[in-house]
Amino acid sequence: MGSGGGRRRRERARPALRVAVALVEPLLLLLTRRDWQGGEHVPRRGGVVLCPNHLSHVDPLTFAHFLWRQGRSPRFLAKESLFRAPVLGAVMRGAEQIPVLRGAGSAGGAYAAALEALRGGAAVCVYPEGTITRDPDGWPMLARTGAARLGLETGAPVVPVAQWGPQELLPPYTLRLRLRPRTLVHVHAGPPVPLDDLRGRPVDAELLAEAARRITDATTALLARVRGEAPPPEPYDPRRHAGPLPGGRMPA
Repeated sequence: MGSGGGRRRRERARPALRVAVALVEPLLLLLTRRDWQGGEHVPRRGGVVLCPNHLSHVDPLTFAHFLWRQGRSPRFLAKESLFRAPVLGAVMRGAEQIPVLRGAGSAGGAYAAALEALRGGAAVCVYPEGTITRDPDGWPMLARTGAARLGLETGAPVVPVAQWGPQELLPPYTLRLRLRPRTLVHVHAGPPVPLDDLRGRPVDAELLAEAARRITDATTALLARVRGEAPPPEPYDPRRHAGPLPGGRMPA
């Protein structure tokens, strides 16, 4: 296990989150092996925007495991329907996760809640792609601008994170767990994305696109090192592709 695998002194966590960790962490320890690196880039205290790539429905758990061991309590932006699920919804509400309503103009409440959390010193986890990657080879897609806006507006560091391996435990867009052999899960955090030269300027579409591009580039570079492969010259843009998802299902 690389750097980032040890325990840090923990910030205060909600009881619901502690219960969830007590239930889920033993399963992750049983089902996965871990290559965790870059824990020194996760601030011990204060607001931070963490930007992992998204490979599988299970990678919020494997990333939360990494972050928990860094002494931070994760606050994920997650689709609102999960908060209405039996048991899981109660846990997510109790753990102060942030619901996101889908649809045009409906995400403002989530953005405001994320801003408030950051200003209160929380570790807010944002998938810049907004969904599991549709890139055929698993590379990060073109980022949306939400994480960039949060970083620019609050001044909080934006930390890129590369994940690789969760898609072997649970392939994308499926619910078929692969329990053998134990899956090696890589989680590598990098230094904050340089955004200081963009702060203090009028926030417009061009500025947000540049900040989002830097987040994508940083995450992709980390993942290229993890995989030992060259990434594509340009990130996959889901707006230009309307093909089926892995497994043949059409996107919503």
